[in-house]
Amino acid sequence: MGGWIARLLAAVDRFQQRHAVLAFPLAVWRKFGDDQAGNLAALIAYYAFVSVFPMLLVLVTVLGFVLAGNQQLQQDVLNSALTEFPVIGPQLRDNIHSLGTGGGELSIGLVGTFLGARGVASAVQNAMNQVWAVPRRARPGFPISWVRSFALIGVIGLGVLVTTALSGISAWGGHEFGPWSRVGIVALSLALNIGLFWLGLRVATAAQITWRELRLGAIISAIIWQTLQYLGGYFVTHELRHSSSLYGIFGLVLGLLAWLYLQAQLTIYAAEIDVVRTRRLWPRSLFPPPLTDKDRAAYRAYAQAEQRLPEIHIETRFGAPDANARSDAKSCFDAECADPGDAEGSAKSDGQVKQSAGPAETRPD
Repeated sequence: MGGWIARLLAAVDRFQQRHAVLAFPLAVWRKFGDDQAGNLAALIAYYAFVSVFPMLLVLVTVLGFVLAGNQQLQQDVLNSALTEFPVIGPQLRDNIHSLGTGGGELSIGLVGTFLGARGVASAVQNAMNQVWAVPRRARPGFPISWVRSFALIGVIGLGVLVTTALSGISAWGGHEFGPWSRVGIVALSLALNIGLFWLGLRVATAAQITWRELRLGAIISAIIWQTLQYLGGYFVTHELRHSSSLYGIFGLVLGLLAWLYLQAQLTIYAAEIDVVRTRRLWPRSLFPPPLTDKDRAAYRAYAQAEQRLPEIHIETRFGAPDANARSDAKSCFDAECADPGDAEGSAKSDGQVKQSAGPAETRPD
């Protein structure tokens, strides 16, 4: 019985490897799992959640100062900002109130917003570098990572302002110029979102990844983001509306976390699609062994990503049943790496990684 199941799974695996329409999405799914991208998305959603409430508190307070004589305009601006959160936006509005006129309260709100936003920026940097398998030694450290975080916060803030402005223009234009004006606004919004995502991914990813390599991910991310704004409310409406009304503030928290996690997860999926396409990491084996050439390329990249210092050399060797891959299994960062095709190396287990420090001739075999 077990042999029959194994043969069936092997046949399914061979079939998907021969058909790119199946092999490509399955390779994206495999890489998403290999990168533990669900955890990366959860971290982004957590920091985004931490920053949302103080950010809205600051927004309401500032609107109260700047538009003190126009209550209707205050509500219009706030409603436009809350269009980012389908269905739960009205509940956020009802639970967010001004911090008051005290400078201390406003300062606390600003600090909370800043800490949450910096956490989001750092989590996004970590996620993008992990997805692209950038070696740890090549990732920006302090203070460059902080500079990139501040720049990414600026890009995110600009995106919020642009989305808020376009939402207001769309609502106004629909009354003044009819439905075709909304089509134009949607097209303009998509173009601006592509530019913002492209810039954001460039800031968040190490310099060794080029603008061109990030282009497709930016386009897919913008399309996903735009689609979520118009259709994502369906999920929240059907899955979370009743829990929000039944459980009050707990339902609101649940809905907001679910919405932020969904956005983060789909954005990382867009980046994974870009990586798999750019580096041609398909077909992948679903039930190894045996490993495909693209499996070996992916595992070598994962090993390289753990290099923390230039003095540390990392080799990846693949043994039986892929012994024929030994000739191309070496994965080093300098010209001093020795040939890994020795007799001992051929007996090592599949996917073993060896690290050593110092000159190549002093490394243990």
